[in-house]
Amino acid sequence: MQRFKLRHKTLYQTICLCLSAAIAILAWWALSSVPSISTVIVSPARVWAALCKNLASGVLVMHIRDSLLRVILGFALGLVCSIPVAFLLGWYDSFRVIVEPWIQFLRTIPPIALIPIIIATFGIGTSAKVAIIFFAVFLTMVVTIYQGVKNVDATLIKAARVFDANDAQIFVNVVVPAAVPYILTGIRLGLASALTTLVAAELTGSSTGLGTMIQQAGMYFQMDVVLMGIIVIGVIGFLFDKLVLLLERKLTGWQEVK
Repeated sequence: MQRFKLRHKTLYQTICLCLSAAIAILAWWALSSVPSISTVIVSPARVWAALCKNLASGVLVMHIRDSLLRVILGFALGLVCSIPVAFLLGWYDSFRVIVEPWIQFLRTIPPIALIPIIIATFGIGTSAKVAIIFFAVFLTMVVTIYQGVKNVDATLIKAARVFDANDAQIFVNVVVPAAVPYILTGIRLGLASALTTLVAAELTGSSTGLGTMIQQAGMYFQMDVVLMGIIVIGVIGFLFDKLVLLLERKLTGWQEVK
């Protein structure tokens, strides 16, 4: 019975998604028919033609490959660094007092403002782009995960102490499991930050990448390619998000995921 309900819910969500996409395409087509904006919001047919052309030539695959490499590297570094920092912030008051103000300060700085410093430090290679993406991902994830550690139910910690659990046992058996949903939420937000920072990262100088493709197409007013690049980034982000949601269902089966 439970499996039937899950399949029914999945089918319902799929139908709603297809209906939503159809409505969006119709609205897009209607906007592209307005003479005053048709040169900017080009028709879905033109964007589809640009997609097929760039896929056939292999150019789009090259851009996607290079951008994904930068996004994954920057995200992975941000994930590895943010988890221990977030747990230290939530567990040790002295560490939080010293580090948290700097985290909050750095959060207000847009990654694009760091481009001159990044170029001067790392040059214009892949490391510069990874550094900018890391900056955005790290700050997003560390704040999200820290909130999870900070908001662990105090009753659970008190109950563990009643059974003579030491700090290490409480941390491993109570705090970490309670923070898993926040870690997964941080991963979703971190992936979104990585993709939204991609265009800024590729301003550091690059001949390939989706952000570079969009910038170059915009200079020559190739709006079909611009829209194609934007949609591709959106689709990649959507797929990443669905993968994390699938992981969340596997790891937090006790929690209802909508």
